[in-house]
This record gives sequence, structure tokens and C-alpha cells, in this order.
Amino acid sequence: MSLHPAVAAVRRGVRAALVHTTPGDPVLVACSGGADSLALLSATLFEGHKLGLRVIGATVDHGLQADSAAVAAAVVAQMAAMGADETVSARVRVQGEGLGPEAAARQARYTVLDQIAERYAADLVLLGHTRDDQAETVLLGLARGSGGRSLAGMRRAFDRYRRPLLDVGRDDTATACRVEGLTWWSDPHNDDPGYARVRVRRRVLPVLETELGPGVAATLARTADQVRADMDLLDDLAEAAYAELDGLPVDGLAQRPGPVRTRVLRLAALAAGAPASELTYDHVLALDGLVTGWRGQRWIDLPGHLRAVRRDGRILLETTRQLG
Repeated sequence: MSLHPAVAAVRRGVRAALVHTTPGDPVLVACSGGADSLALLSATLFEGHKLGLRVIGATVDHGLQADSAAVAAAVVAQMAAMGADETVSARVRVQGEGLGPEAAARQARYTVLDQIAERYAADLVLLGHTRDDQAETVLLGLARGSGGRSLAGMRRAFDRYRRPLLDVGRDDTATACRVEGLTWWSDPHNDDPGYARVRVRRRVLPVLETELGPGVAATLARTADQVRADMDLLDDLAEAAYAELDGLPVDGLAQRPGPVRTRVLRLAALAAGAPASELTYDHVLALDGLVTGWRGQRWIDLPGHLRAVRRDGRILLETTRQLG
């Protein structure tokens, strides 16, 4: 009997993510109990056990719903029944100064996943984001004016994390679960129109598919891949320039191309303590104005109690505490 195309698509993505593993390696799979992550776990168990890997299922309880502890316990039991070598559940407290609820939950989730990965010495953590999640991310970023970074979408790989399903549609993960007899949990937040991502999913993308034709999500995801390569190159050039410059000399900065120079200034602001979630493009443009549009500005205020000044041919980033 031939393998169902949806199951094959999920397994193909996972197989590529496991290509550099060796027998005995632990692989951590983040599993919420939804269709995407269950399909991911099932494929990782199939492909990983063929390679002699130890597959660990991990679920994170964000504590945002009254029954979240019961849901987490059910996910742990399901992961064990599916054949996970080990299972783990962690409860986090979602908080984040200056962050929205989704960003705060994401920050808390990655923090605890890092801790779990360290505990199991896992160099590989798999996440279940799909092609549809990528399309939604691109549209949300465009709406917020996030520039090239929004078009680049989510990274396929960063640090120990991999997203094997970015070429797989959400409908395929649900189909894969049905074919394999897996029942998934539906997060009520995924149907709450109070979240912008839900409105994009339920209203915006369907309209685009209707008016522009099918395949919009796949096209957006493909565009993200194309732009990501360009963004990575610019980021690499900026990091090299930041390392080469002795501090932030105005003359040296002025000689750099604009896209590299603004990235260098952003890197410097982040290194000085500006929170990434609060440092906007307008802040970076104001910093750049100290280099390219100097009119005797006294200073530029930045988030994180920072102040940027141009003094003695350099851009200096000082804390307001230093300035008394």
C-alpha cells in the first residue's frame, strides 16, 4: 500500500532536518498537541528511530487557560502512547515588559525549550510551523511595516532549532494525523479574532486566495525563502563591518552602504542594551541621521534608557544613568 502524500510530505521535511544526526543523538520535538506538532512528532518517531535517535517529546503549558494543566497532561500521555522515548512537560509564566501576549508567550516558550534541550543534551529541537504559518508571518510583518525582515519570515534554522514543515501546508498536517489515527487538540486561541494572526488566517488569506487565485500562501512562503538569503547576506556584512569599526566613527560609518550602516547602528544599539522588541526602524533612522544628516542634533533617545550622541567624530551610546 502506497504512503499517503500528506504523510510523505511531513516525513520528507523531517528526514531533511535529521540528515546530520548520528545514532544515539537526542532530538527534542516541541509538541502542543495540535495537528501540526503531532504530525511532526509522528514523522520524527518514524524517521528518527530508523536512524537510532532518541526522540523526546516536550510540551509547554503557558497557563493561559483554565484547563491548560489537563491539556498538557493529555499531550504527555499521547506522546508516550505514540512511542516517544521520553516525554517532558513544563509550565511557564507568560510575562514580558513591553511585549504583546503572543510575543511574551513565545519568549517564555523558547526559554524553557532551551532549558529542556540543555537538560537532555539535545543539539536539535524541531518546531512544527507550517507553510501557512510562514505566510501569515509575512503578511503580519508587511502590515506592521517591518521591511525586509518581515518578507524574510521565519527562519528555517537558527541555533539548535529547525522548522522541517515550512514546505508543508496546514491541511496536510491535519490529513497526516487523520491517516495515522491521531486526534489533535484545537487551541481556542486559534479561533479568537482578537488576535491579528487569527484574523489573517480566517479572513485575509481566504480573501487573497479568492481574489488572486489559489496558492497565495505557498507564494508568500517562497518569497520569504528568496528574501531570507539576501537578508542573511546583509546581516553578515553588517556584523563584519561592526567588528571592523573601532567603536562607531562617523567617517567609517559614512563610507558604508546605507543598508549595512543602519544594520551596524542597530547592532550597536542592541549591544548597548536597547531591547530588540522596542527598538524600531524609526529609532535606527534617527541614529543614522546623526551620521548622514548631522544638523547639530543634541541627542537621540532610544529605548532601554539609552541616549545616542555625536561627539568628537563618533557616535556614542550612553545610558541616562551615566548622564545623571
